[in-house]
Amino acid sequence: MGFFKKLEKLDRRIIYIVITLAVILPFFFPMHMPIAIQPEVKSIYDYIESLTPTDIVLFSGDYDPQVEAELSPMFDAVLAHCFEKNIKVIVANPFSIMGMGLVEPRLKKLADEYNKVYGVDYVFLGWRPGGFLLILGMGEDFNKTWETDYYNTRLVDIPLTQNIKDYDDIALVLALAGSAAYNSWIVFAYAQYRQKIAAGITAVMAADAYPALQAGQLIGIMGGLRGAAEYEQLVHRPSLGSVGMEAQSWAHVVIILFIILGNLGYFASRKRKK
Repeated sequence: MGFFKKLEKLDRRIIYIVITLAVILPFFFPMHMPIAIQPEVKSIYDYIESLTPTDIVLFSGDYDPQVEAELSPMFDAVLAHCFEKNIKVIVANPFSIMGMGLVEPRLKKLADEYNKVYGVDYVFLGWRPGGFLLILGMGEDFNKTWETDYYNTRLVDIPLTQNIKDYDDIALVLALAGSAAYNSWIVFAYAQYRQKIAAGITAVMAADAYPALQAGQLIGIMGGLRGAAEYEQLVHRPSLGSVGMEAQSWAHVVIILFIILGNLGYFASRKRKK
């Protein structure tokens, strides 16, 4: 009984410190916990595995800083997979001007890591006004829709983009979004041109995307930090997604333990009173 009596008087600040340590320590001492791979994540991996070095994957980085922790690890993992297989990459931000500053440094860093050449292996288009009109335009004439890349070089003068006409020349669109922007790709690229699309979205939005997956409008979904961690496992590149999932898991374990101890203390207290 003495233990539970002390537990009742436990300073709540100690609880906060323990939970804080449970969140922080995995970033410094990762345990590389295994994560079960969901079919909707594996399908994206398998599709990219089936591509050849002549194929092009278009990344649509339409997310803002508040959801970067969930979506940037997805961007890194899939981009690394494409670079590892020598697949050509185009990165754009048709719906988020803030997304440019989030994806461009990561694109450059990974391109340097894999010794990729700008204009030959990858191109960064950035943002321009238009939103869904850009998606429709790419289905008719890709180069006239964007005209220049982020660095103001004409697409017709860039080896990677000069021969792209429309979606027939793009093997996959990966829509990374912290909003319903991925739906615009479904409505205007899949419905109109049958473009293959995969979605990387926040955990709270994942449930809304499953009807599109079941209808065949998406080839796969990465949902939240777990989706990022699963893809990192598939490409054998554990990073922020995997470590973030460890931190979440340990925090949940600590919270559950405190709940159990709190309930045991409550029942012990009732027994003493009786």
